[in-house]
Amino acid sequence: MSLVRLNIKGISYSQTQNGAYALILSEEDGDRKLPIVIGVFEAQSIAIALENDIRPPRPLTHDLFKTFADRYGILVKQVIIHKLVDGVFYSSIIAEREGGEEILDARTSDAIALALRFNAPIFTYKDILNQAGIHLKTSPASDSEHADQDGAIARLMDQEEAEIPMSKSYKKYTLKELKDLLSKAISQEDYETAAKLRDELSQRNQ
Repeated sequence: MSLVRLNIKGISYSQTQNGAYALILSEEDGDRKLPIVIGVFEAQSIAIALENDIRPPRPLTHDLFKTFADRYGILVKQVIIHKLVDGVFYSSIIAEREGGEEILDARTSDAIALALRFNAPIFTYKDILNQAGIHLKTSPASDSEHADQDGAIARLMDQEEAEIPMSKSYKKYTLKELKDLLSKAISQEDYETAAKLRDELSQRNQ
């Protein structure tokens, strides 16, 4: 199976649910986006890694892992999102030490937080992107998009702990209604809702 490299587009704050965030990954040579709903702590850690001028007073868990790995000569070479089951993404960390390679199972949010700290590339398989990717037209980023991204990061920095709300049930909707809602969520750049709708459609098409 062929691998597709992904880049981090940013973190989207849910416009409909307080405390919910979606990590937006985009394929390097295409216009598809891969939204992944993540917890607040992981979103904070990723946001800090993305913003070079933000330094927490004490090391976060992922920072500690990076320091530990550096001390013992462990290098994270790449992260692969290798499986999608019932809306949950599974990832592997490919690490190297003294010429030997190890494959470590990890939550996708943790794996990406570490990939950022090691400047390691992020990949997924083509069939996963075909199944879960959302098509968007490529366009230059607007000032409002940057403002929303900054606002999401600011909210993350102000939160110590928060619970991700329960997913809204879409069982009562028809396939056509789900597709219409997905199109609307994408047009409003509500990636967190789009990810849930995409997962519901994927489960029904199995």
